[in-house]
Amino acid sequence: MMQMTMENKSSVSEFILMGLTDQPELQLPLFVLFLMNYTATVMGNLTLMNLICLNSNLHTPMYFFLFNLSFIDFCYSMVFTPKMLMSFILEKNTISFGGCMAQLFFFLFFVNSESYVLTAMAYDRYVAICKPLTYKVIMSPKICCLLIFSSYLMGFASAMAHTGCMIRLSFCESNIINHYMCDIFPLLPLSCSSTYVNELMSSVVVGSAIILCCLIILISYAMILFNIIHMSSGKGWSKALGTCGSHIITVSLFYGSGLLAYVKPSSAKTVGQGKFFSVFYTLLVPMLNPLIYSLRNKDVKLAVKKTWKRITS
Repeated sequence: MMQMTMENKSSVSEFILMGLTDQPELQLPLFVLFLMNYTATVMGNLTLMNLICLNSNLHTPMYFFLFNLSFIDFCYSMVFTPKMLMSFILEKNTISFGGCMAQLFFFLFFVNSESYVLTAMAYDRYVAICKPLTYKVIMSPKICCLLIFSSYLMGFASAMAHTGCMIRLSFCESNIINHYMCDIFPLLPLSCSSTYVNELMSSVVVGSAIILCCLIILISYAMILFNIIHMSSGKGWSKALGTCGSHIITVSLFYGSGLLAYVKPSSAKTVGQGKFFSVFYTLLVPMLNPLIYSLRNKDVKLAVKKTWKRITS
């Protein structure tokens, strides 16, 4: 049914992905660089997920959320990175209309889900620091599963709304996407029908999601900061800041690079800048997350040592 809808609405059967750059001398170095990035992302997130599963001391709400964060990073890097790598070695990197819509859907699903998981993690840190005595009661397995389910559900709903609006457009002229993946804003200029509904949907859905997530994160950290200020011991300060540091870095990288990629003045010069900043939140953030949480976390370091002893003994 969806295939018939796609064919009826558009005369374009495939798109050409331009990739990051059209300069021949940069193709091979960038291929090697991003292949290394992809390998590190896959290995880093798989390792972190395995550590959380294999070590009972990591079976806590915080690491349950971290497991899901790593799972999302692992999945959504697989949505577009292989196709991006192909653009560096193929003369013409094409993707079918259906494949493009599928890539758009899964990218939006995982990236939106990640924003809600990061929000749930902020709430978890608030409860852990501000309500330590009732932490296990508030963040029960049932509540944690409900928060994760809601994150995926919201991600799915947002992806369905955007992809549904994109499928209804007609693409009948240019089929060259000035990007390394099928994303909303690179696709809209190619449409030969009105994109008003799509632009309105992007403004309302994305704007509401960003405001909601940022508001919850800011309120959570405002309460944490207020609680830290009233702590008498320096040890309490250090522990509270240590447990939040990794999450603050991850949130800053994710939302900072995402906003720079999309919230920009309308100018032809900003197309290249948009692609550059997109690299940060689509390729660098998924690779850095396991490192951020591993290098700054004593529990993860201990789990690595225990797992290594099991393997070598």
